[in-house]
Amino acid sequence: MAALPPGSMIGILGGGQLGRMLAIAAARLGYHCHIFAPEADPPAAEVAAKITRADYTDAAAMAKFASSCAAVTYEFENIPFDPVAAIAKLVPVRPGTEALRISQDRLFEKDFCNSRGIGTAPYRPVANPADLCGAVTPLGLPLVLKTRRMGYDGKGQVKIASTEDTAPAFAALKSDALIAEGFISFKRELSVVLARGSDGHIVSWGPVENIHRNHILWRTYAPARIEPVLAAEAERIAASLAEGLDYVGVMAVELFDCGDRILVNEMAPRVHNSGHWTLDAAVTSQFEQHIRAICGLPLGSGERLCDAVMENLIGDEVNAWPALLAEPGTKLHLYGKAEARPGRKMGHVNRLYPTGSAPQP
Repeated sequence: MAALPPGSMIGILGGGQLGRMLAIAAARLGYHCHIFAPEADPPAAEVAAKITRADYTDAAAMAKFASSCAAVTYEFENIPFDPVAAIAKLVPVRPGTEALRISQDRLFEKDFCNSRGIGTAPYRPVANPADLCGAVTPLGLPLVLKTRRMGYDGKGQVKIASTEDTAPAFAALKSDALIAEGFISFKRELSVVLARGSDGHIVSWGPVENIHRNHILWRTYAPARIEPVLAAEAERIAASLAEGLDYVGVMAVELFDCGDRILVNEMAPRVHNSGHWTLDAAVTSQFEQHIRAICGLPLGSGERLCDAVMENLIGDEVNAWPALLAEPGTKLHLYGKAEARPGRKMGHVNRLYPTGSAPQP
């Protein structure tokens, strides 16, 4: 595809911190951004040229938004699918709608991975209590029952440790579109963030290790300290998924390192929290790379300049900003959110270290 010239308008569906950082990266390359978000005061609006405040299901508002843009992207995957598919007939949407459709449903996602010969946790679809009871024998206990859609940061899932837990677990999730997943014994949680250009060229930043607290990403260690053969397998898996979707943009694949194999946990068709370290420790950040990809520009280098540990600032942790600014080798990124609430990501810090000297998880 022809590259979009500087001065073009890029539409971003979603006004959170990812949209904010995308808009900042776009501005550095000479592009303008139009944010579409239902919230009254989205963080991305502070750094964008235009903002449309409307619901994603407002067809007239979405069409008007699309008509102002040379290309549209999205900052989160839990956006209603049909409105995005509708504007994709009016303006290029990158990544494409197939990536959005698959990543919105945990069952579709696992089926897609398995169709590419890529391993996941064992799973069964669950539509009723009988399905759940029937899943116990092949999957074993404990298992995790999850909503197929809309779950994130630990929401929409229940651990089942015994057969007595099945009925309460099914009732608690209040849905007939569920998936039961067998428990996986793993050494560490990884992710690979990569970019794929419209020409099929792929640039990866390599696997990183993620540590969660209360089901929310707390720290990311770049690079992950794993065997080279497993690192290569993690990158191969991520590239295979991107190629299978004919993907354009940045995507993240969350993985389990099981010691002798790599399994996919889930994928995100967007820039990702575990890629925030690239803002300060890579030649090209994930946000610039995404803008390059969706605008048809050559991808930048994914070379890591140094080791890094990214730490999210959750809720009141953001109040430590004066001390963090005084900490040598630390880069602070705040998201401009007005209110710090428990579990809310308010910003992050990147701590930078000479190559090979970062602390271990």
